[in-house]
Amino acid sequence: MIKINSISKSFKDKTVLNSISGEFDKGKCNLIIGASGTGKSVLLKCIVGLLPPDSGNVYFDLRNFTEADKEMKSEIRREIGMLFQGGALFDSKNVEENIMFPLDILTKMSLEEKRERVNFCLKRVGLEQVNKKMPSEISGGMKKRVGIARAIVNNPNYLFCDEPNSGLDPQTSILIDELILEITHEFDITTVVVTHDMNSVMGIGEKIMFLYKGDKLWEGSNQEIMSSGLKELDDFVFTNKIMKNLKAGKI
Repeated sequence: MIKINSISKSFKDKTVLNSISGEFDKGKCNLIIGASGTGKSVLLKCIVGLLPPDSGNVYFDLRNFTEADKEMKSEIRREIGMLFQGGALFDSKNVEENIMFPLDILTKMSLEEKRERVNFCLKRVGLEQVNKKMPSEISGGMKKRVGIARAIVNNPNYLFCDEPNSGLDPQTSILIDELILEITHEFDITTVVVTHDMNSVMGIGEKIMFLYKGDKLWEGSNQEIMSSGLKELDDFVFTNKIMKNLKAGKI
């Protein structure tokens, strides 16, 4: 479980996050949603320590990450897996080397042990026999799956995904969503996904936090989002024609 308490962040005179609080549950896909520029990615960066919040605290299973010393922060970071928006694979490394990278810097495993773990993760994301391929030789969807394999290779307790479906076609997006959900449940991970994709919201949004202009306006599940009664959330959800028809009972 991850808890955030009154997280605020400004850049110069612009407030991006205004005292955001909430909890992200273990074993669930927790989504942070909202339109572009609402502070979703900034909040994610504050949670994982890529940006220091101006005020507030982040807790990983009751451990105060914000105020932790260097040793404690390093310990928590070893329990974190990250799937970046663009995949962020190293162009100069092959698939195996990309996935092995966290093990190289975070563990003392032997090369044989690392290769065994890499092969396990590749199999889990449905990619086998691609170890020696370069990122330029695989598709966008495969790159995302390699990114997921790298994110889980160190057996994390916490998985963070920043716009995992960015740049993917609808069918591949669904496959990536389903894979993230399966891995979350299978390994009982606290997963936090930043997205503005309503297909992802309705497909895997077990717990959802809605941000609007730097404020948290709503929290609930994808079962509850259709009847929130919140104008700002309705405007975000039902800008999609399919979602409008769904609400009107035409689908």
